[in-house]
Amino acid sequence: MNRSERVLEVAEAFGLGLDDKTFVVFDNLDLPIDQGDIVYITGQSGSGKSTILRELSKAMSADGLSVSDINAIEFEDKPLIDQIGKDLNEALNLLSIAGLNDAYLFIRKPNELSDGQRYRFCLAKLIESKAKVWVADEFLAVLDRTTAKVIAYNLQKIARKVGATVLVATTHDDMVEDLAPNVTIVKKYREKVVIHRNDEYKSTI
Repeated sequence: MNRSERVLEVAEAFGLGLDDKTFVVFDNLDLPIDQGDIVYITGQSGSGKSTILRELSKAMSADGLSVSDINAIEFEDKPLIDQIGKDLNEALNLLSIAGLNDAYLFIRKPNELSDGQRYRFCLAKLIESKAKVWVADEFLAVLDRTTAKVIAYNLQKIARKVGATVLVATTHDDMVEDLAPNVTIVKKYREKVVIHRNDEYKSTI
């Protein structure tokens, strides 16, 4: 059956099954990623960017790199200061690095924080994990755009300081300047992928 271009694009975008059409979102894609790179994967909803993120994460894990997913971090029902660090000094240092500097916040539980504060706490937990690869799908999607840009900037500064590779996927394109990625991957509909490498921000670690 012949399908119009619009029908095919709608089916692809919303995951509709068409038994006479197969959509390839990831097929032996070779990406130039080095340890310590910031990788920014973007594209419209349903374009396949999450598939690329997932496959990259799996490949790096298979290579023996420790991977931590910021969206998989679980909170406990107790104050932040009791959930992080082997002692008080380490806990305070990790929270401070992540941008949580208000002593009042240290004694609050995660459900008493704003979305931005919870994300900063997740960042502190990422640092504590010492994982070589940090992964975030729907990166900062729930935050207002001003807060998102601030956290994106802080995340890339911290990641470059500790030498972590960062893989993020998002529909938003307003964080490029703040995240300063080494590799930008734009996933378009069907199998088209546009890759741009920028070593201006290459980690020195």
